[in-house]
Amino acid sequence: MRAVVLVGGFGTRLRPLTLHRPKQMLPVLDRPMIEWVAGWLGANGVDEVVLSLGYRPEAFTEAYPDGRCAGVRLRYAVEPEPLDTAGAIRFAARAVGLDRADEPFLVVNGDVITDLAIGELVALHRARGAEATIALTPVEDPSRYGVVPIGPDGRVEAFIEKPDRASAPSNWINAGTYVLNPSVVARIADGRRVSIERETFPALVADGALYALQSDAAWVDAGTPATYLSVQLDLARRTGWQPVGVAVDPSATVEEAVLAEGVSVGAGAVVRGSVVGRATVIEAGAVVQDSIVGQRAVVGAGAVLEALSVVGDDVVIEPGRRLHAELVPDPSA
Repeated sequence: MRAVVLVGGFGTRLRPLTLHRPKQMLPVLDRPMIEWVAGWLGANGVDEVVLSLGYRPEAFTEAYPDGRCAGVRLRYAVEPEPLDTAGAIRFAARAVGLDRADEPFLVVNGDVITDLAIGELVALHRARGAEATIALTPVEDPSRYGVVPIGPDGRVEAFIEKPDRASAPSNWINAGTYVLNPSVVARIADGRRVSIERETFPALVADGALYALQSDAAWVDAGTPATYLSVQLDLARRTGWQPVGVAVDPSATVEEAVLAEGVSVGAGAVVRGSVVGRATVIEAGAVVQDSIVGQRAVVGAGAVLEALSVVGDDVVIEPGRRLHAELVPDPSA
């Protein structure tokens, strides 16, 4: 089976980390996010991934010049302009001939890290004779997502995009993994932006052609600072991951943290519940608590980062400065 992976967005929720690189090229532990996604697809029988590219496509083509990622063959489809989710799927599918194939194909959001068993999703799709089948996952607050109530046979009864939390009919939301028949591509209008969540899926519901599989498999939308931080801390705990090539002063405290290669932590500094990027320097007495620091940054002596502050690549935080839930540089400035 082949898969389209949507990686064309600007990653605005993760700025300033994404000011100069796509979010799927941000590191998760010891490798880019896209390698976690491609590795999961490969482990589930996918042998070719089509990357639907838009923002900074050269970041992917330069990183994988041999056309392979995590053991999976890569192909590229670069949008001439932003086409939204369905538009991107249509463009990528037509670019590589998925719209003319005899078999369904997968579509995956490139910022989702999961261990969903894709075979179960495909089996339901075939058993129901569906035109499209989507994976669902339960969340505490469904208001940020598309809520999907289903019938006893898995047929989707409605597709409610980002409802008010109090009025949401369910906490089962669109998990960003789809099985689509080639016929779905023909449903997507050409020449304009089209949302699969707001246009294509509701049209499939109206025709009784959309099904869904509820799954409690591990699932994280890693597209926000909070989830980008939490998924790494969780993966580090579950896998026993340990940093390599770091220099931590004996008097420093490092707890529940992910330190990339080349990080230096000075005397008396504290790094707790945080992610620190490659070749970054945490100077003496600085505190990094529940925050994210990008690559090649410097956190000056005695500075404090807390409450999910995010510092971008190559930024210098002055000695003694205190950041509380701040973004540096400020993407809105």
